[in-house]
Amino acid sequence: MSTTSFPPRTRPIGMGHLRAFEAVARHLNFRAAADELSLTQSAVSRQIQALESEVGIALFLRHTRAVELTSAGSMLLRAATGALDRVDSTVRQIRQSAGRRSVAITTWASFASMWLIPRLEDFQRQHPDIDIRIDATDTPVDLNTADVDLALRYAVPQAVPADAVRLFGETLTPVASPWLLRTHPIHRLEDLANCALIEAGDAHRTRHLEWLTWQRWLDEFASPARAPKDRRTAPPSRLSPQRWLYFNYAHQIVQAALTGQGVALARLPLVAESLASGALVEPLPHHRIESPLVYWLVLAPRSAQRPEVQAFAQWLQAQAAATRQAIGDVPDPDAMDHLD
Repeated sequence: MSTTSFPPRTRPIGMGHLRAFEAVARHLNFRAAADELSLTQSAVSRQIQALESEVGIALFLRHTRAVELTSAGSMLLRAATGALDRVDSTVRQIRQSAGRRSVAITTWASFASMWLIPRLEDFQRQHPDIDIRIDATDTPVDLNTADVDLALRYAVPQAVPADAVRLFGETLTPVASPWLLRTHPIHRLEDLANCALIEAGDAHRTRHLEWLTWQRWLDEFASPARAPKDRRTAPPSRLSPQRWLYFNYAHQIVQAALTGQGVALARLPLVAESLASGALVEPLPHHRIESPLVYWLVLAPRSAQRPEVQAFAQWLQAQAAATRQAIGDVPDPDAMDHLD
């Protein structure tokens, strides 16, 4: 039997008739599909005819006592089944979460994996009825329009809103694994030449992130005014290590240091736990430098008054206070003035 022709169409089809089509295609029977959908057989037939008109070709071969899918109908069934399953799954998820309290956080991947996620169990224990969603992205989102409640950001004070809350500042220090230091002890800057040095590969190309480079750190201590009192010799402003290792993300840099692949110039707030546990060692503790970069909490205006968001923000600030104590962070007066 030949298929029916329809005028050519170019616009996308509507979703309204797909469920009727899927039911008829699954049962190959209009009456059974109508019973499943709690509709009359004629209503289902009209929906199929409307869909065929929208698609522009017959989807069923109609026989006296049965129907059969055309090749076009088979193609559409494969697509419709997966699409409807995904829609149904999403609707179930929405229905299950309706009425539940939740907090959506945006932050960058390294901070999420190295600082936030290891501490989340404490919040979940205190607030078991609050769901948490973390969106880890390096691209800042607009808190006025995005579906998030708060942002954790890493920026200079001039780059964040006036109501941003300072969590802690940035201190940089060399770190290495204990077993690497047993084979390559580091007592002074010159000893770094015997090791591989690990740093952010894109820091040289980004404003302010040049503070994360070894060269910036070496330049700090090349100045006699900045040199620590226990310095044995004048440190080099240029140093040639055994090799360089470059990574895009802070958690990759620290992971390489943890596995003994070299010495990392680490962000102290992100490695404080590893230093406390002994997984990493700070071989030159008198050679810390402060950077202008700061870790911030920014609340979305439309979410700031929700009790669950306030509870999470208060918990974050308590966790930040513990980090400040662990790293000896004294807030920068300029940063504190920014918040007044």
